[in-house]
Amino acid sequence: MKVVDPAISSLATAQSLLWTPYGIDEGHIQKAFGEIFSHKVDFADLYFQYGCIEGWSLDEGIVKSGSYNIEQGVGVRAVSGDKTAFAYSDDIAFKPILAAAKSVREIASLGKTANRNLKTGKGFAGAESRALYSPMNPIPTLTSTEKVDLLKRLEQFARKCDKRVKQVMASIVGAYDVVLVARSDGVLAADVRPLVRVNVSVVVEQKGRRETGSSGAGGRYDFGHFGDAFLMHHARTAVDQALINLEARPAPTGSQTVVLGSGWPGILLHEAIGHGLEGDFNRRGSSAFSGMIGQRVAAKGVTIVDDGTLPSRRGSLNIDDEGNKTQCTTLIEDGILKGYIQDITNARLMKMPVTGNGRRESFAHLPMPRMTNTYMLNGDKTPEEIIASVKDGVYAANFGGGQVDITSGKFVFSASLAYKIENGKITYPLKGATLIGNGPESLTKISMVGNDMALDDGVGTCGKEGQSVPVGVGQPTLRIDGLVMGGTQ
Repeated sequence: MKVVDPAISSLATAQSLLWTPYGIDEGHIQKAFGEIFSHKVDFADLYFQYGCIEGWSLDEGIVKSGSYNIEQGVGVRAVSGDKTAFAYSDDIAFKPILAAAKSVREIASLGKTANRNLKTGKGFAGAESRALYSPMNPIPTLTSTEKVDLLKRLEQFARKCDKRVKQVMASIVGAYDVVLVARSDGVLAADVRPLVRVNVSVVVEQKGRRETGSSGAGGRYDFGHFGDAFLMHHARTAVDQALINLEARPAPTGSQTVVLGSGWPGILLHEAIGHGLEGDFNRRGSSAFSGMIGQRVAAKGVTIVDDGTLPSRRGSLNIDDEGNKTQCTTLIEDGILKGYIQDITNARLMKMPVTGNGRRESFAHLPMPRMTNTYMLNGDKTPEEIIASVKDGVYAANFGGGQVDITSGKFVFSASLAYKIENGKITYPLKGATLIGNGPESLTKISMVGNDMALDDGVGTCGKEGQSVPVGVGQPTLRIDGLVMGGTQ
């Protein structure tokens, strides 16, 4: 049997956790599909998952919380036309799987084009394997005592940065996720997904004024990545951000020339533009980008990709949650819309290629098209050239939260670190800077693209229709003309 999995050990691990203890084998999976296909449907899959997550948090030198959670189960899906039936069970055994299969087979009466039959008796097959990250469990790579000690060192590093630091909060999280996808078209795919993250937040005070700063990082590796130099860097970053904000002046309002910094400011790209390029919104015609493939949607020089193949990145996956290999998909090339992010269902209905972007929060959720690592490629300008080109404007170096309306493309984002630009030079920090605009429109207002593309440090989590998944963002320094600034002046 040839299988689709990131490494041979991933499939073995997944079967040992999700099938063997419950006496499940390929024969049982074929019987479940046989039950579903007793009425004709287009497609069906079974998604098995085992996951555990551990978290520790420290506040003022005291361990405030420690948690360890395990979940496992199986989701059963049948698709006919544009209709989907779904059931799940946290009891991985043949009887509940068969019961779930029976509950979804009624989809046949609702479908429009149910005309495909199960390839029974042929076993499972697929394409070659790959490994973007090590198939290991990161949680036991440090003991509980060592994790608490790591947080205490992080707190100490932050306090040593400046005597104005009054409060430090630190946290560390490790997750281990094992998934196994069996599909009615004969594909069997597995993935073992490690994920770790560390965060630090500080409060500083000067003359009665308090400000906050934060920093963090993570990826698909183990806790050994968080050495002292790494922790010191993020402690310093958090403290510097807070201290800069102590000196910040009220942000201006009205139309502004805005320079966006590289890296994490790509979250604006993710929210204001990326979601509008997901296949489900475009199939329903509810995206501002619907029906615009082949048309100019951005300024020349703007190229945006979604890339799930970057090694060890938070948003990367060996396979998506439908068993397809992730890939690098060009969404906008030199300002021209080239395509959308697709899962199996929306790609089939739109008669477009699957892009390996079918993602779900867990076995208890349906997959949908979601981003992985979404970023803009480099241009030809240096960051210094871009800043020097602005006579009067704002440099947004970092972002906090934001909101976007997918249909209209309108967004609102708050800058956690911003500066005034005067006569081509960064002068003083700003407080309360909020960017207001329209995603598709802002793409056309990009006048300069930097050559310093950077990805975020690995802290992004994307929410959509109640589901959260880890993602990555990135971009080079950008100049955008005529964004509306909502400030405090």
